[in-house]
Amino acid sequence: MSNAAKNIDPVEIIACTIAADLNAVPQLIDQMETEFGENWGDLRFEEVEAFLGSPVSDDLEIVTLAIIGRDEDMLIRAANLINLIKDKDIYIVLVTKDVSAPILHQLMRLGADEFVPYPVPEGALSDSVERRSRMDAAPTARHAAMSQPGLALASMPAKNGSVFAIQGLCGGAGATTFAVNLAYELANLDKKNPKTVCFLDLDFQFGSAATYMDLPRKDAVLEMLTNAEDLDEDIFSQALVGFGENMHVLTAPADILPLDIVGSEEIGAVIDNAREKFDFVVIDMPKTLVQWTETVMDRADVHFAMLEMDMRSAQNALRLIRALKAEDLPFEKIKYVLNRAPKFTDLSGKSRAKKMAESLEISLELNLPDGGVQVANSCDHGQPLGMTAPKNPLRKEITKLAQSLVKMAEQRTEK
Repeated sequence: MSNAAKNIDPVEIIACTIAADLNAVPQLIDQMETEFGENWGDLRFEEVEAFLGSPVSDDLEIVTLAIIGRDEDMLIRAANLINLIKDKDIYIVLVTKDVSAPILHQLMRLGADEFVPYPVPEGALSDSVERRSRMDAAPTARHAAMSQPGLALASMPAKNGSVFAIQGLCGGAGATTFAVNLAYELANLDKKNPKTVCFLDLDFQFGSAATYMDLPRKDAVLEMLTNAEDLDEDIFSQALVGFGENMHVLTAPADILPLDIVGSEEIGAVIDNAREKFDFVVIDMPKTLVQWTETVMDRADVHFAMLEMDMRSAQNALRLIRALKAEDLPFEKIKYVLNRAPKFTDLSGKSRAKKMAESLEISLELNLPDGGVQVANSCDHGQPLGMTAPKNPLRKEITKLAQSLVKMAEQRTEK
């Protein structure tokens, strides 16, 4: 323990930084000083076990464990330290640099509560402290989000829901807006015989579905993702958030995560759990192709690719087609959706859209009109178009699509 920590009253130590080399994380030391004043200490790896065995550690609430580099011996020691720290029910924040996603995944599975990159972004440490404080107010100190009542999946009848994935081929193509509104329309088409919908936001870094539906991002999402290989109905239900009566949402995590923090088997388990209990599963994909993209495509009934009528969309669509063919992926499941399509009277625009489709050797199977400022306002207010602007032309087109997808699902069931 540093001199600063030794000179304070031991009962005041509520936080601690642990690192193999404290000199390697000066920025973290500065942020701990700012956040906790004198009520914190720092330890090197070899000092941790003795400290945890002393009464001084009894009031310790939060630990920042710095893992810098890929040294295998250091990673093994860090894993052992996580086990020791969790035995005392202390909140662990991993501070990492140059650590691969598989190693990070293993460390999170051992019991770390969250991670932040080094250098630590401004405000990230304060957010961690706030989450730790919220856990104190929950009935169980381990995970506040897991203590909240979840959806009773066990009581729901078994189904074999249809899966629809949506992927934007460029930034700002409107994929998330389309996904959110499609899910809402599927859940609200038939009031007499309502369909249940599960929305999965699988963009673990910048997923914004929670914003578009004004939903909280539950800490249980990270817990589920880091233990997805052991996923069951209870864990899955605790990670979901309700939106209306017939729709439940798996939001993106509160923190930015590597897209490969989970693998194909884990993503497959999440989708299988969703389709088993819901009529429809709508997946908002990241724009990046990852190792589990194939898993989603294999399970999807339809994989929508959103693009706009510009050169970047055309080039990215061409790249996607080449990648799918090279990897022998089911590119026939891809249905291309042109967002902000030309109006019926815009003959020049319609001609350009036709030429783009012909040059790419694809069919633009759905043309979505420009919904105008109402679409942006709807997203900012956290409500789908069906709630804020039911007569919007974009909403009407998505409603028609939802109706056709319901018919397609019913035909599949009859077979």
